[in-house]
Amino acid sequence: MRPLKVFLTGASSGIGQALAREYATQGAVLGLVGRNEATLREFAGTLPNPNAVRVYAADVRDAPAMARAAEDFLAHFGCPDVVVASAGISIGTLAEEPADLEVARAVMDTNWYGTLATFQPFLPAMQARAPGVGGLRGTLVGIASVAGVRGLAGGGAYSASKAAVVKLLEALRLEQKSHAIRVVTIAPGYIRTPMTAHNPYRMPFLMDADRFARKAARVIAAGRRYRVLPWQMGIVGWALHLMPRWLYDRLFAKAPRKPRQGARQGTEP
Repeated sequence: MRPLKVFLTGASSGIGQALAREYATQGAVLGLVGRNEATLREFAGTLPNPNAVRVYAADVRDAPAMARAAEDFLAHFGCPDVVVASAGISIGTLAEEPADLEVARAVMDTNWYGTLATFQPFLPAMQARAPGVGGLRGTLVGIASVAGVRGLAGGGAYSASKAAVVKLLEALRLEQKSHAIRVVTIAPGYIRTPMTAHNPYRMPFLMDADRFARKAARVIAAGRRYRVLPWQMGIVGWALHLMPRWLYDRLFAKAPRKPRQGARQGTEP
């Protein structure tokens, strides 16, 4: 059996790096995207088979750069079996702060537009390839967040971006069904990454990134449409979704907020 071919973003740290490490242990051929080329190359050198890895220093907001990365991956390895849009930023924002308008734009452009810019260059190749096992032509995976279930005070940009990611993936799942392309949405709860280390509040059901990656890889392989990890946060998300607005407002208006500070690459609630 040939090795799995995986292209993923956000590989410089956090969830993206953990997923890359997990797929590398499975013997996958990898295309890794991140903003820091030196970090990417150093990380690639630690993987079991560095010769099966291509690294791309690119910002997911730069669609032409993402198209060039996709073109290079296709030329060297062929069409990927799995494309994971894992790059994301989370920054506290306040609507009354003029400086936060550009911050909010960066969050939305990275988390939502970056997801679309990651997938788009691969879709023609996936649609044109011969069906594989089970008639499948490929899998697109988007990293959403439990934070997209309700708007969080001080996190309006992040919550909105992740809610938009969920809807984008839902639409893609319908659009690509006739092409036998699977779309998987994974919504993390709190994952232990360099970015969550700066959260000034309690993080229930905190999960290590490597454990998350192992579970996420199984979800992707199984082709689940939507999965929250860890499962306990799925119950929390379900409860928040059903909670009446008046009760949600009363309980969360004074909840701790993410600090307004510099962006850190990764994904978290």
